[in-house]
Amino acid sequence: MRSVRRAKITALGCYVPPRVLTNRDLEKMVETSDQWILERTGISTRHIADEGVATSHLAVKAAQAALAQRGIAPDEVECIVVCTVTPDMLFPSTACLVQDRLGAKGAWGFDLVAACSGFLYGLVVGAQMISSGVHEKVLVIGGDTMSRIIDYTDRATCVLFGDGAGAMLLEPSDSEEEGLIDFIHEVDGSGGQHLCMPAGGSLHPASHHTVDERMHFVHQDGQQVFKFAVRKMEESCGKLLRRNNLTARDVDVLIPHQANRRIITAAAERLGIPCDRVLINIDRYGNTTAATVPLATQDSIEQGLLKKGGLVLMSTVGAGYTVGAALWRWG
Repeated sequence: MRSVRRAKITALGCYVPPRVLTNRDLEKMVETSDQWILERTGISTRHIADEGVATSHLAVKAAQAALAQRGIAPDEVECIVVCTVTPDMLFPSTACLVQDRLGAKGAWGFDLVAACSGFLYGLVVGAQMISSGVHEKVLVIGGDTMSRIIDYTDRATCVLFGDGAGAMLLEPSDSEEEGLIDFIHEVDGSGGQHLCMPAGGSLHPASHHTVDERMHFVHQDGQQVFKFAVRKMEESCGKLLRRNNLTARDVDVLIPHQANRRIITAAAERLGIPCDRVLINIDRYGNTTAATVPLATQDSIEQGLLKKGGLVLMSTVGAGYTVGAALWRWG
């Protein structure tokens, strides 16, 4: 029986807006300090989009970089998946806006909402399209302008987030040794209250009340999110390795969602993956939500951690709660 064809990542492009918000800048905005932020999150700087710049603009920049790296025209893309919790508007989808601005004539697409796990979910969805034989080229984009939904009077959340986007092109692998090996995804809706944006949907549509109560900003119970993230990153990654007869020693690089340095190091320690094989770049970008995995993948390549044939483990936890883990053999 013919084996199902495997999907692999053939191009990567990232983009962050040029304006930088430092911890020193935040000291002038809320009661906080550079030392406090560094000790609790590991973040030094984050990039912030200028007024009038939306998620679709960041997404197009990242997509253009990925297509240029691959050397193909936009009209060769067959499907576009945009993973975001900060769409330009509720409808049309950001994928429609990206398709038009990119010039990907003939491509269809949609938005995928899974918060910080969004990009990994999108990669797996795109990989299934490739594996099924439906498409040859699927573009997956993770992008968020979190600065638009952050309350800069709330020091518990405003220090965490930044803006950015990353795109990966998925195509069929010509080798059974390269591409997506396996994945585990999970949701636990009982934790949704601990990380959410309460208003803006059908339950609490925009009103004077919701605006006055600051319900259109991110609300987070930091302790609950921290404990869940550490536990589920270790559980999902460990289960994924075991069912593929692998151990932490086989992993060349762990690329985790960049929410908090302490979450990452605690999860890696529980898994038994040494720090020199864990990519952490939260210090420069903060939590860019759906963009963290592509940004971290780019840095893994530039730092020489991720090479052809390497085994990469991607891990995410996000609002919902959403949990994701995926194993790739880099091609």
